[in-house]
Amino acid sequence: MVLPFNILPNSLRFFRMTDLFQAPKGTRDFLPKTMAVRRYIEDAWRRVSLRYGFQEVDGPTFESLDLYKVKSGEEIVSQLFAFTDRGGRELALRPEFTPTVARIVAQLGSGLPKPVKWFAIPRCYRAEQPQKGRLREFIQWNVDFIGDATISADRECLSVCAALLFELGLTAEDFTVSWNHRDLMAELLNGLGIRAEKLADTFYVLDRLQKLSVSERDRLLLAREFSPAEQELLRLFASEMDKPLAEQSELQQRLSAPSVRGAYEKILQLQNQLTLPELADNFKWDIGLVRGLAYYTGFVFEVADARGENRAVAGGGRYDKLIEIFGGKPAPAVGFGMGDVVLEILLTERGLMPERPMGGPDVFIVNASDDPDLTGLWASRLRRSTFDRAKRCIVERGLRVEYSYKTTKNIGKLLQEAAAADACYCLILAPDELGRNVVKWRNMQTRTETEWPISQAETLIRAACGGGVS
Repeated sequence: MVLPFNILPNSLRFFRMTDLFQAPKGTRDFLPKTMAVRRYIEDAWRRVSLRYGFQEVDGPTFESLDLYKVKSGEEIVSQLFAFTDRGGRELALRPEFTPTVARIVAQLGSGLPKPVKWFAIPRCYRAEQPQKGRLREFIQWNVDFIGDATISADRECLSVCAALLFELGLTAEDFTVSWNHRDLMAELLNGLGIRAEKLADTFYVLDRLQKLSVSERDRLLLAREFSPAEQELLRLFASEMDKPLAEQSELQQRLSAPSVRGAYEKILQLQNQLTLPELADNFKWDIGLVRGLAYYTGFVFEVADARGENRAVAGGGRYDKLIEIFGGKPAPAVGFGMGDVVLEILLTERGLMPERPMGGPDVFIVNASDDPDLTGLWASRLRRSTFDRAKRCIVERGLRVEYSYKTTKNIGKLLQEAAAADACYCLILAPDELGRNVVKWRNMQTRTETEWPISQAETLIRAACGGGVS
């Protein structure tokens, strides 16, 4: 469509409507194929969460701006889509979900049974430069375990995260899990000569060391006013970070000093306690990992592409003081987030994304009879769910049923259409069989066919399809 010439300003008279109105930068339109990919990922997130006993929650798309100013850190605050409402209140679209969880728990307080095990799949927003693996609008899986201060909660979050990756076909060769402990790192850094008042700046720099060029790093160290000795130590960290632990000779020499030996031994002990059997070969302590969000207090971790070709797949950690900061009673908490964008890229690059992520129909109806109404009648019967009013639940779900909108009665062509739709089975309604009060049932994978009496066909079809879809 072209806008009427006489209502356009001079600068826009040569633009079409489709040129003027595009999806905003850093966002996506979800058409059927991409929506199927999204649902495939979201269904896996939900399935694994429920398996581990986490319950689903959600919250507002926007929150008070102060919710993020209080404790998220300067990087997140600089990326907010913020606005003022008609009442003069400063609000922001949520860049993440953990502050919302902390706010809800603080508000409900003692009314919540402990521990709280929640998950959410919210849309989030960050006003940053779009690039591979990072958009301005994205979907994120959040898992939070609140009320347990022990290492069991940390291990549970690690287990859930790893289970999801394995669920989607990734192996320990496809990703690495790095971890650190901010409190032990503070003790370690202090013993290595970092002044107490520079710890926050050091965490800020450590989170960025591997992302900066040498010149950018040096400018940052000067801007943050580190002493020459502190700058030298941080440069050492930068040079040693990418090496395996056994090859970090100079850093290992520093870590063996009496001033830091106690903290380092605690880290090694924690490594043994945290390591899961399924992650034994790719779970490592990373001295440069601190996570950018300011509310993290202790254990933190990050999942990365083993090839180093993508941004972090997931990350999280302890935020034991956040609920208290929001006015609630002190409550230990740990959690993580995983975005859909990087996960989809990783699955696609590894060849693990199904061609039809949500699968094809359970049944494709091929109607070659003289009665076109039979198609709709059978589709209606098979799609219908059965609800038990006494139990207040669906006891038998409807099937996914499709059929051709073409007028042809050529069974061969209709079977080709069923195959293109990736149907599991075909219900064939043909004159000869209907005349004998039977229907033909075709398994599209094995290409075998059988005949069923019309009176029993619905029951047999539902049994063959395993009870339908959710």
